Amino acid sequence: MKVLESPKPRAASIINRAAHALLRAGTRRLNPLMLSLAGSRRLPMLAVIHHQGRRSGRSFTTPLAARPTADGFVIPLTFGEQADWFRNVQAAGGCMVRWKGVDYPLIEPVIVDWTTVRASFYPAERVLMPVIGIEHFVRLRHAPASVSDPT
Repeated sequence: MKVLESPKPRAASIINRAAHALLRAGTRRLNPLMLSLAGSRRLPMLAVIHHQGRRSGRSFTTPLAARPTADGFVIPLTFGEQADWFRNVQAAGGCMVRWKGVDYPLIEPVIVDWTTVRASFYPAERVLMPVIGIEHFVRLRHAPASVSDPT
């Protein structure tokens, strides 16, 4: 009988679950504060994503970590593909991101893995992302100049 090894050591799995629980609890309480700082030059590690509800059509703003790339941005899928903001962006085919005080219309959300986007993150984040278990990211491309609002 062959014993299957788990892809992550048990300690890493426990840390991963604890980190996600803290992130979820902190997110609900800190989002209002983060929205006031995110997207500005004062806190360049956070951006504000403007997206429309896929069912309600309402406008939403969500503070998220985002990193610029040569052709757009990458955003960690901290809570997975089921996060409402991601599902909204995916359904609309794009969104608007405010980063360092500038709005960027973005299109074509594509899920990519850690190895694809690792170079876009700061060295400390390169250590932190695998520890907290973030393995997937959304890559968005800059919209052509003729597209003013992708949502």
